[in-house]
Amino acid sequence: MSRTLAQQAQDTAQLTLLRGADLVASPWKNGGGVTREIALGPGADGSPEAFAWRVSVADVAQPGPFSRFEGVARTLVLLEGAGMVLDEACAHARTHTLAKVLDVARFDGEAPISARLIDGPTRDFNLMVRRDVARATFEIWREGARRDVEAETVLLYCAAGAANASVNLNVNVSVNGGEHVTLAVGDTLRIDTKDTARSVRIETEGEGALLAIALESIKP
Repeated sequence: MSRTLAQQAQDTAQLTLLRGADLVASPWKNGGGVTREIALGPGADGSPEAFAWRVSVADVAQPGPFSRFEGVARTLVLLEGAGMVLDEACAHARTHTLAKVLDVARFDGEAPISARLIDGPTRDFNLMVRRDVARATFEIWREGARRDVEAETVLLYCAAGAANASVNLNVNVSVNGGEHVTLAVGDTLRIDTKDTARSVRIETEGEGALLAIALESIKP
């Protein structure tokens, strides 16, 4: 029996819709906020602590020092609130200011950083990538986009508004049978590709802002 194009496409990429409402809040040990993990790439030993990459959303309730993560590249995006200032205390001290929604800060996880809230609590998107085992590209897509992306895993996080997304092979075969996936604020579309064809075409529409992350492991 011949297989449909949609069935063939599903052999190339797996789509998972992660609803923001289903994420579980984990309080910080210092009581300064909570974190909701969206997705994680386990490390070589399979443990979450030795992750290859990790994506989460944090509600920051009070100022204080950031936890350090040796060998990790971090990207922080302001989602809600008046913002925060990150003071980096090291030989080449820098200050990262996130004063409006979708402002981005990039810094090393091992850097000693203390956060100051500008005017009350914030909500932030957090991407962490262990530099020796994975790499990531990060973009903000607004008001519709069409991209060919080659990666092992692609994450589309809806940071504002709402958006529709469809994922296709480069030969224009729709993975989900031509149906759009609707993303509300806080939702994430995860796309895991297969080894045989890691390139996918992603088309989005709507007024929402999407945080697009393409993740690859570094082969030894």
